[in-house]
Amino acid sequence: MPDITGEAIDQLITIEAKNRGMPHNVLRTMYQAARARSGGRPLSMLCAEALKKALGPKDTVLVLTGAGYEPTMPKGESDGPPGAVSLARALYKGLGAVPVFVNEACHADPVIASSLAAGLMVKTFEEARDWRLGAAMENAPLNQNAVAAWTQELLDRTKPKAVVSAERLGPGINGIIHTATALPLQGPENFCRFEVVDISPVVTEASKRGILTIGIGDHGNELGFGAIRDAVVKAMPKGEILCTTVETDIVLPAMMSNWGCYGIEAALAWLLKKPEILHSPAQEERILRACLDNGGLEAMFCTTEFFVDGLMGETSMAVLQFLRDIVGKNLEGGTTGLTH
Repeated sequence: MPDITGEAIDQLITIEAKNRGMPHNVLRTMYQAARARSGGRPLSMLCAEALKKALGPKDTVLVLTGAGYEPTMPKGESDGPPGAVSLARALYKGLGAVPVFVNEACHADPVIASSLAAGLMVKTFEEARDWRLGAAMENAPLNQNAVAAWTQELLDRTKPKAVVSAERLGPGINGIIHTATALPLQGPENFCRFEVVDISPVVTEASKRGILTIGIGDHGNELGFGAIRDAVVKAMPKGEILCTTVETDIVLPAMMSNWGCYGIEAALAWLLKKPEILHSPAQEERILRACLDNGGLEAMFCTTEFFVDGLMGETSMAVLQFLRDIVGKNLEGGTTGLTH
């Protein structure tokens, strides 16, 4: 039954709908490679099982997100924060974990707004850990030379049992972070107004310490996709340049990173028999609008209109309803707890 539920979830979140200006017909190749690497089982359920095993009450989970920079998206985009906060909410409500968002300060506003819209306060780490007051946030340094020491201090202080990355970019084989179309975000040809900070050491150091790592993305330049580099190079135009070298224990390719997070959220709701931890379409609308209203722009058009990765916000709302039906139909008692 876990794989029946997980199969339905995975099929939904890996539907590909891209405009012709973006790489398309690429997701299936990456998904199949990631699934084969993880034993052939549905990836959403595999992630949920791993998180359920790793996390208990008051255990910390680091949730990395934040893509998009000046001049086009100075506070980031609408893919990433909504998924990160929705999954964080599920881990908080379902497992009693302490989610800690990790990103630069420029990405803080949309993440915090999305989290508040999801019903999850953002407090200091000590308040979140000791008083169960919601999630926390840690901002990365703006100087790359400070990242190594900051990473060690962050992991030593928060002692995470899992690290999840959603739409967080990682360096390619040349050591430089790239966009999904292979534009450099670092180095002498960087088209941004400042040097993008690489916080992938949080993932690589966590892996060295035996901490569970999960990477969620949609184009192969996100943290985790180094685990399926051959597939990214095969599927993506200029994949040999943009594909990150950073691996995670499990990598989940999805139509958009938000949907990957929602898939794990749904699988966890089924595993725990707690359908209420999967947020509703109405909550999805509030979360997306909060993200957009607070600087998380839609990436295809760099707009505050109700879109994510070129798809109408209503599409993501429909995905949430479909996921709720999948969970409800596969739980004893039908759709109990999944009404609007």
